[in-house]
Amino acid sequence: MPRTMMETTMTNPAILPTQNEAWGFWGTMGERAAAAWPIAFAAIHDATGADADSVRAFLDSRHGRHFADEVGNHLNVGASLPDAVARAIAAWMTWRIGRRMSRETGIPAGLPYLTGLVLGEGIAAEAAPED
Repeated sequence: MPRTMMETTMTNPAILPTQNEAWGFWGTMGERAAAAWPIAFAAIHDATGADADSVRAFLDSRHGRHFADEVGNHLNVGASLPDAVARAIAAWMTWRIGRRMSRETGIPAGLPYLTGLVLGEGIAAEAAPED
C-alpha cells in the first residue's frame, strides 16, 4: 500500500548546524530554534529528497525565515513543534513554483514550492564563491 509523504519513515540525515544564527529559520525561531532545527531539517530532507547542504542552505536563507513564520503560525494555534513543522511542509508542498518565479530563479515551473526552493538554495550555495 503506498504511503503519503507524512506517513513515510523519517531517515536519519546528518543534521548540519546552521551557518546563520541571526536570520533565516534559526533566527526567526528564537528560543525554539535549538529544538526546531533538527525536526525541520530531517522533515524537509525527507519531504524533498534534497541533500543536507541544500536543506541547510534553504533553512539559512530568507525562504527559511518565511518557513519559520509558517511553523510559528501553527505553533500559535496550539500545534506541537513536530506537528507545526509537518503542517508547514504539507502547505509548502501543495504550492507550486509559478512561471514568474521560474523565470527569475531558473527553478522549473510546477515543482512543489518547498522542493524548488530547497534545491534552488542548494545550487546557489554551491555556486557561491568560498570565503
